[in-house]
Amino acid sequence: MDNLTKKNNVFLSTLLVIAIPVVIQNILSIGLNMIDTIMVSKLGENAISAVGLGNRIYFIFTTICFGIYSGASIFIAQYWGVRDTENIRKVFGIDIIIGSILSILFSIVVFFFREQIMRIFIDDPVVIELGGRYLKIVAFSYFFTAISFAYSFNSRAIHRLKMPVTINAIALCINTFFNWVLITGNLGFNAYGVNGAAIATFIARIFEFTALIFLIYKDKNHPLAGTIKDFISWDKSMLKKVLNTSFPVILSETAWSVGTSVYFIAYGFMGSYAIAVVQIAFNISDFFQTIFFGLGNASAVMIGNELGKNNLDNAFDYSQKFVKITLFLSVIFASLLFVSRGFIIKYFNLEPITSEFLNKTLVVYSLYFTPKMFTYLFICGILRAGGDTKFCMIVDIISIWFIGVPLSFISVLLFKLPIHYVIAIVFSEELIKAIVVINRYRSKKWLNNLIMN
Repeated sequence: MDNLTKKNNVFLSTLLVIAIPVVIQNILSIGLNMIDTIMVSKLGENAISAVGLGNRIYFIFTTICFGIYSGASIFIAQYWGVRDTENIRKVFGIDIIIGSILSILFSIVVFFFREQIMRIFIDDPVVIELGGRYLKIVAFSYFFTAISFAYSFNSRAIHRLKMPVTINAIALCINTFFNWVLITGNLGFNAYGVNGAAIATFIARIFEFTALIFLIYKDKNHPLAGTIKDFISWDKSMLKKVLNTSFPVILSETAWSVGTSVYFIAYGFMGSYAIAVVQIAFNISDFFQTIFFGLGNASAVMIGNELGKNNLDNAFDYSQKFVKITLFLSVIFASLLFVSRGFIIKYFNLEPITSEFLNKTLVVYSLYFTPKMFTYLFICGILRAGGDTKFCMIVDIISIWFIGVPLSFISVLLFKLPIHYVIAIVFSEELIKAIVVINRYRSKKWLNNLIMN
């Protein structure tokens, strides 16, 4: 076997080990949201809007967590490249502390100001009341989500995903079962409506948290099974180094999640039907994107591992392979989304006019699918793997807040366009962002070994 064939085999085997579990994890997570939406759709479009807007807060929270953990996992991936468990636990400790503080702050704000938060997005008393009830329960799940997400996410950087994926699958089944029991009332239980969806989510998060902690610490050699002493043994220089790289990621993800949620404020001016359309389209599109979330995470880990070993040429070679795979698969999945949209819409209990708008909106999603997947690969995978986080932050903030957000309000309030045209105009920021990040990638300025600096 020649060296090239051997390198390709190593790349593919490592890719499959990391990407497939991440894809399964995301399918399960997004599947959970899809099942929630399908079941809640039986309660009407106001309920879909209420739960959808309530989940925007959860989306912002988990996206900020993603920023925290993905920023720190840049170091964990590079430390794993040289099997430095001691420093992995130090960096992971920083993750746990910041994630816990964030979750407590979110829980307090969401619990006490839930209806005020809902009013930011929509001026519909029924939707606000339903959303407030949903948030009152879900707010208690944020801490458990933050900790289990930290363990699950960082398991990717150390190539230990089998157990978190299994737990995610069981949590999905638990959530689905309690949705069925509590939303519309089955097995002798009362129908709790949106409250039932919130309770089911809370139960699933508690299980996920408990199972992950128990099984990780059952394996005393697990790189993440550190003691409290391990988790707080970092010094100021390590904290500063991690935060210097992580903070732009955190800010970037915060700006992106809040910015895309501000879009929903613009959509809210069009009524609850527009929120329902966008929420469902978002979930469906996310389902088709799961394989690319896996590729993005795998690229961050694999390229990070190579950079940690100072194999810069190998890291760039890996990046080129990820680009080619993403291009090929994104065209295929965009086509699948386009041709299957009518079949998928039938599963949702929608008014005929809402179904028509959803159909047109999914056409827009399919047309922008490839550029969206390219920007995800470069920003959340390749560029971040080398610590090029400040550049990614600037691109995200400018594209969302200076292009996407103004266009959303102009399209809705000034031109009064239908929802699918508004989405098409807002998504134009993805095209600009794709051009910028591709040029940055070609410059190779992102190829950095962070743990030797």
